[in-house]
Amino acid sequence: MAGNVIELTDANFGDTVQNPDMPVLVDFWAPWCGPCRMMTPIIEQIATEYTGKAKICKVNTDESRNTAVKFGINAIPTLILFKGGQVQKKWVGVTGKKDISDTINGLL
Repeated sequence: MAGNVIELTDANFGDTVQNPDMPVLVDFWAPWCGPCRMMTPIIEQIATEYTGKAKICKVNTDESRNTAVKFGINAIPTLILFKGGQVQKKWVGVTGKKDISDTINGLL
């Protein structure tokens, strides 16, 4: 996992996502999911480009089931963009970098 991507668990999810200062993008994924692996380089590029401007995080749905259930994750990959703890946008399935970047830029 890239150094700029934060690994979230059920234990630390709430504290990280409640960040009022910057948008928080969360990638819900699992190691066995092929489309999730296709998203990994995109997530890592975004994490590098938005260092200090947005938090880019991943949640392994196999290990953090409570968080996945709380946000109604029934297909992966699912990306959720938060700001101030509130859901701003949700993507399900493989998503293009430009769409994600454009949405984050709109919150900066």
